[in-house]
Amino acid sequence: MLFVTGEYPPMVGGVGRFTAELAGALQAKGAQSAVLTDEQVTASAGTDAVRVLPGRGSWGWGILSDIPARAHAAGAEWVHVQYQTAAYGMHPAINALPYFLRRHGLRAAWTYHDLRVPYLFPKAGARLRNWVTRLPLRAADAVVVTNQSDWESVQGQVQRGQLHRIPIGSDIESRQFSAEERVQRRAARGYGSAQLVLGYFGFLNASKGGLTLIETVAALAGEGWDVHLLMIGERVGASDETNFRYLQRVEAAIAEHGLDSRVQWTGHQSDAEVAADFNAIDVLVMPYEDGMSFRRSTLTAALANGCAIVTTHPQDPTPELRADADLVLVPPRDPAATAAAVRRIAADPRLAESLRANARKAARQFSWEVIAARHLEMYRA
Repeated sequence: MLFVTGEYPPMVGGVGRFTAELAGALQAKGAQSAVLTDEQVTASAGTDAVRVLPGRGSWGWGILSDIPARAHAAGAEWVHVQYQTAAYGMHPAINALPYFLRRHGLRAAWTYHDLRVPYLFPKAGARLRNWVTRLPLRAADAVVVTNQSDWESVQGQVQRGQLHRIPIGSDIESRQFSAEERVQRRAARGYGSAQLVLGYFGFLNASKGGLTLIETVAALAGEGWDVHLLMIGERVGASDETNFRYLQRVEAAIAEHGLDSRVQWTGHQSDAEVAADFNAIDVLVMPYEDGMSFRRSTLTAALANGCAIVTTHPQDPTPELRADADLVLVPPRDPAATAAAVRRIAADPRLAESLRANARKAARQFSWEVIAARHLEMYRA
């Protein structure tokens, strides 16, 4: 397989991390993988590791001849595009790629990490932008979606056997701290045992509810809680320029509510450090504005590390997770309900411990071994 992705480690972004984990898990099962990504990622010859080809400086129309040529040179049978439009500079050439792959005798697979209609061609209108987004459905040999909502959205536009629903796995390895280790980690972050420590994981953008998160902290502080917020990971991602503007709004809200002393930003850190912070916090609050979804690797990472999670009601059924057993659900854009859910967990240690244990159990269905096996089944079919 040749994986095509607009971002890849050490670039910051969930799609890049997903691709690295998947390629590595497939390689562990004996499948040979290579990756074509942005030119800022150092190329590698690779032996046991996944091979990274010399990268692209842009994702314009030149990819329609360049990528098939590179796939043949690498000996690939499949070219698998990991699609999130901002990672390709929002250029529509990537959407046409499956047609050109088939012309060159290559099989094309396409994973939609995001089916939302991008702001391509501002004067073209939503109808044309939606057509461009869904163009690969007509040409790809296999289409992967990560959640029920996207499955239902495209099911009537693909042929029988073409569509596959495969979830995103955790890109943070699971760790489980003892009570003593947890106390030590909290102390290292400056938190005492009596303080209520909320966590948030991942970079900010408008869909992830950062402003709701700050309003929630402000509400709890106003009620007299000794509440603190640990912002785990990078502040913004590498692909979407709108992230920085949203970050500025969140930082302004923190200052407006006088919460600067209560909010700590970790910045980039190793996976082991992220897992340690997951173990240290009391409640992870992820108030996604578009609802909890398995397209979010931040969610699966939190489950794998046994967080007591407060997040938002999904737009579509998610039978893999049980409300009030595996996590607590609240309406989006509702700081009062979010604060109430946090209070409920903080006041009930048995509930908090049950949520943590059940989260770890639920995460087993999102292991990379399972995800890689399902991809291999798809390729072979």
